Amino acid sequence: MARPEKRNKRIIRHRKIRAKIRGTANVPRLCVFRSNKHIYAQIINDENNQTIFSISDKELKTKGKKKNTEIAFALGELLAKKLKEMSETKHIEKIVFDRSGYKYHGRVKALAEGARKAGLKF
Repeated sequence: MARPEKRNKRIIRHRKIRAKIRGTANVPRLCVFRSNKHIYAQIINDENNQTIFSISDKELKTKGKKKNTEIAFALGELLAKKLKEMSETKHIEKIVFDRSGYKYHGRVKALAEGARKAGLKF
């Protein structure tokens, strides 16, 4: 279990980041949440306070054992692929990356690199 002060510091960092970035209909925000076991990603339009798309690694973990960074990389690729399928109607070409106060390292970095490799621009 995370220490309360460590979690509170991450939340403070997240609030500072969120004060500076906004997702729009054309350029939505990719928000990442990382727990000890799983990683989650959401595509959010902040103008309408609406989640456009969400995905987690739970369905990828059942397909075989891999390292968590490899699973996060595959999750980023899958996210970009599904978003491109949806973007034909919504015209989404770029996103804003929100790391939610986590370090750009490990699983968070792997998810971002997987999404970039699959063609998302941010």
